[in-house]
Amino acid sequence: MPSVATASDRGSPQAGTSLDAKALVERQRTYFETRVTLPLEWRREQLRALERAARQHETQILDALRADLSKSAEEAYLTEVGSIYGELKNALKHVKAWMEPRRGSAPLVIQPARAYQYADPLGVTLIIAPWNYPYQLSIAPLIGALAAGCTAVLKPSEHAPETSRVLARMLTQAFPPEVVSVVEGAAEASRLLLEERWDLIFFTGGTGVGRIVAQAAAKHLTPTVLELGGKSPCIIDRSADLEVTARRIAWGKFVNAGQTCIAPDYVLIPPDLKGRFTDLVQKAVKSFYGADARESSDYGRIINARHFERVSALAADGQVAFGGERDAASRFFAPTVITDAPLSSPLMQEEIFGPLLPLVDCASIDEAIRFVRARPKPLALYSFAKDAAVNERVLAETSSGGAVANDVCVHFAAEGLPFGGVGDSGTGGYHGRASFDAFSHKKSVVKRPFALDMKLRYPPYAGKLGLFQRFL
Repeated sequence: MPSVATASDRGSPQAGTSLDAKALVERQRTYFETRVTLPLEWRREQLRALERAARQHETQILDALRADLSKSAEEAYLTEVGSIYGELKNALKHVKAWMEPRRGSAPLVIQPARAYQYADPLGVTLIIAPWNYPYQLSIAPLIGALAAGCTAVLKPSEHAPETSRVLARMLTQAFPPEVVSVVEGAAEASRLLLEERWDLIFFTGGTGVGRIVAQAAAKHLTPTVLELGGKSPCIIDRSADLEVTARRIAWGKFVNAGQTCIAPDYVLIPPDLKGRFTDLVQKAVKSFYGADARESSDYGRIINARHFERVSALAADGQVAFGGERDAASRFFAPTVITDAPLSSPLMQEEIFGPLLPLVDCASIDEAIRFVRARPKPLALYSFAKDAAVNERVLAETSSGGAVANDVCVHFAAEGLPFGGVGDSGTGGYHGRASFDAFSHKKSVVKRPFALDMKLRYPPYAGKLGLFQRFL
């Protein structure tokens, strides 16, 4: 039964009652309509409260990520916990400047005038988080919501139950329910929440569920930010440093056991480089995780049995060049490189979301660009070349949510840049100022004095066409 943790349940999110989504939204909307969330100090106060809560619960968060995904404390801090502290620091430092109206230009015809863009908080927002980075991808959007002066309902993923419980306990202790509420539960809880009218829905997850969220939002004309996924390619040029390339791709692919939305999904590589590249990836994997990755505390596990079976089925679509070892009982699936997979196979058609790295023969950059352009736009694209002109050409001639030259995944850490998808890989972006903007309405405002009320714009217009042509 879905439950919602309330202020009276602080420290005990499982004590919630049956979910009344309408009452939950109305409570937050009533609070938001008091306009108490507008001042700078209210926003800073919420961000400070979130930072205190995060630091107080850091050990529990790390333990929960270990329980849900077998993440080591070091990997969890690197990929989830530490980035949240960075986002909070950035928001606290810059939220005052973000709130300031932005000057615009006013044309001659409306002079004298001053033009501005105001950032109005959108209001009552819903954040639906995924299971693969269940802490980071819950809290990062919440930072944007609070900085923008919004209230928020967070729905963590039920597939990461320990992290969900820690989030509920942490946030209900830190905030009254009219500011932040946490709803735990399975798909039924999400369905009930999506029936309500929100001022913004922020969803992170798969493209299929993203379409369901978009359809639900459309009933109320609710704006959405959809952080989805897709098949993010790596393009390797002959000029690339192959050893560094292999090491960086191996890290980005096998961190979190491949369960990363911007993980390299496949590699486009000249056929004569494939064997050496495979050897170098295997060498990198051994240096990361030892001779047997199942013995490494730094190598994660597949989230649940259903996804383990899904990844196992995908692995049958080609030839295993190395890896492939697995254990259903512990949900261990070794880092694996696959060759000769049919392009029509599920491995090459679906987002992998697991530790499988297919290699695709691609003789030239021209061929690689055509291959990428013939498929849905990916969330990320990675190009490897010592020749800067090659990387620039790939960036110019392909479309993706984000891109990196000569590395993978690191653009996610660039908090000054918006992160998001395009086409099937998502809409909207966040991180840093982009998070603030995602939860804000950009209101155009023009201010004029009563003086100098030019008659030019008023009828009758006879004889004024020449002036319009000259000045407009």
